[in-house]
Amino acid sequence: MKLHPYSESDTFIRLMLLIATFVHHPGVGATPAIGANGTHDAMQLVLAQMQHVAHTLGFALPDYSVHTLRKDLKTLRQYGILDQRMYRWGYYLGTGALTQSELSIALQALAAQAQGDAALKQTYETLERRLRGLNLELEGQLLYPVRTQLQRSIIYTDPVEMMQQGHYRQTLFDHIERLQSAILQGLPIELCQRSNPYVPEETGQRLRVYGLQLVYADIAWYLLCEHLDNEHLSIVRLDRLSDHFQILNPQGRGLEQQFQSLQIAHQLLTTGWGLYLGSVEAQQQERLAQLEPIAVLVRFFPPVVDFILEGERRHPTQKVRRGKHGSYVDYHVTLPERSLSEFLHWVNRFMGAAEILAPASLQERHYQSAIALVQRYET
Repeated sequence: MKLHPYSESDTFIRLMLLIATFVHHPGVGATPAIGANGTHDAMQLVLAQMQHVAHTLGFALPDYSVHTLRKDLKTLRQYGILDQRMYRWGYYLGTGALTQSELSIALQALAAQAQGDAALKQTYETLERRLRGLNLELEGQLLYPVRTQLQRSIIYTDPVEMMQQGHYRQTLFDHIERLQSAILQGLPIELCQRSNPYVPEETGQRLRVYGLQLVYADIAWYLLCEHLDNEHLSIVRLDRLSDHFQILNPQGRGLEQQFQSLQIAHQLLTTGWGLYLGSVEAQQQERLAQLEPIAVLVRFFPPVVDFILEGERRHPTQKVRRGKHGSYVDYHVTLPERSLSEFLHWVNRFMGAAEILAPASLQERHYQSAIALVQRYET
C-alpha cells in the first residue's frame, strides 16, 4: 500500500504549520519586501514566519528548503486550500486577507458607512454575527466603534425598511445590487428621472448611461454616470431616479474603459466645488482645456477667521492670506464657472462674516441674496 506523502509526522506538521502561518499572518510573502541585493524571495519570508509560528506553538521546525515549501504550496492548491492564481502580493486563505487589527479597522469603516446603504448594513450584520466569538475573546474590542461617521442620509435607502414603515418610494434603491453589477461589467442601462427640483421639466425623462460609481456625499447617495449619446458625465441623486432599470446591452464595455471615464469624472470633481459637473457644452470645453477658470476672492471676518484658517485642504488651488492684526482673512480659489453656485452656497453659511470681492458677478449674487434675506425679515 502506497503511503500518502504527508503520512509522516514531520511532513504533516510542516504542512499544518504552513496553513497556520497563512491563517495568522495573511499577506506574508508580499512583493514589497525587497532584499539588500534588490531581489525578493517570498518563500524565504514565508519560511521565516513559519519558524516564528512553530516556536509560538511549541514545535521544533527544521530548516526546510524553498523547494520543499513549494511542494507544500502545490499540495495546498491541489486540495483547494490555495487558489491556482499567483500570490505576488502575499499569501492568505480564501478571503481571509486581513490581520486581526486590519479586520477591526475595516469593520469600523463598514459600520460607519452602513447607515446609508442597505447592502452594507446587511453585510455588516452578517459579519457581526460570525465574529461574535472572536469579539468575546477580545473582550469586545473587535467590534467597539472606535471610528464612526455622523453624516446621516436624509432619504430612505432600504426598500425593506420602506415597506415595513409604509414609506415605499419606488426608487432606484430597489435595484441597487443590479446597478452595482452593471457598474462592474460596464453595462449600458436605461434609468428614469423620478424628480428633478432643479429642472422640473426633466421629470419622467429616460436616461441612457453607463453607471460609473455610487457616491455618498453629505446627506444622500448619488450615481456618477456617463451618458451614452455624448459621453457627458453627471451625478444624479439615487432617490430622484425611479425603479425603472433596463439593461440595454448584455455585452459590457469592461472595467478598463469604466475606470478611464471614472478618472476623468474625479478630475472634474477635484477642480470644481461640489457635485455639479457642468452642462454638455461647457464640460466638453473644460475637458479639452478650452475654458478659462475663474479667480474667486472672499474676505472672511470674525468670528469665522480661525475656522477658515483651519481648512488647509478645502481645494487644491486655494490660497489663504491673513489680514492686518487678524481682523480678516482673504480666501483665494480658482474654479470653473459651473462650480460658482455651489461655492456661493458654502459662503452663505457664514452669513454676515463673509464678503465676496471677486468676481463681480458672484459678488452681485451674494449681495442680492443678503438684500432678499433682509427684506424677508422686514415683511
